[in-house]
Amino acid sequence: MNELTHIPHWYLNLGGMRLEFNAETLIMSWIVMAVLVAFGFMATRKLSFLPGSWQTLGEVMVNAFQGLVADALDEHNRKYFPMIITIFLFIWLSNMLGVIPGLSEPTKDLNTPLAYGLLGFIISHYAGIKTKGIKAYLNEYIQPMFFMAPLNIIGELSKVVSISFRLYGNIMGGSIIILVVSDLVYSLVLPPALNAFFGLFVGTIQAFVFTMLTLVYISVQTK
Repeated sequence: MNELTHIPHWYLNLGGMRLEFNAETLIMSWIVMAVLVAFGFMATRKLSFLPGSWQTLGEVMVNAFQGLVADALDEHNRKYFPMIITIFLFIWLSNMLGVIPGLSEPTKDLNTPLAYGLLGFIISHYAGIKTKGIKAYLNEYIQPMFFMAPLNIIGELSKVVSISFRLYGNIMGGSIIILVVSDLVYSLVLPPALNAFFGLFVGTIQAFVFTMLTLVYISVQTK
């Protein structure tokens, strides 16, 4: 179980403060970003009417998510499409890293899903204020009665906790199960199958759920 308890850190002294960074999460996140940049380059470097394999893959993903965003948001708010597809690709690739021996998922660190949960929360409320105006936006918090405002605020804040801990719990839970089973059967046949299940199936489902919830939050705020 040392894989879960041992966390390498980087330290930085800045203005009398000692900042602590999870080195593994940063390195894995940089790997995911490098893969995304490389994929974007390969998919767009030779655009043509008859697309190659990379361009075809990119167009399939773009068309799929454009349809989802078009169904959830009105035409004015479809500008959030690039953010939505980026969130999915980053989280999905992060979850896929766990399938590769020697690598781990950045989403196994609560800071990663929490950061994306906060991003979705801020963007959705920004979109709500921009669409409705500040007066109509604030008025929703005192519905149906003014004394309901604290509960409405807590309800909105709880969305960040819910969406973040759902992703974190599933990815971390999968890692714990794989480690426990590996110790019990000495890393024979079952652990690779579990690794593929949690990485490919659960990782894909959780990335999609996280992205769709973010999209729904934006849609609710802009209606």
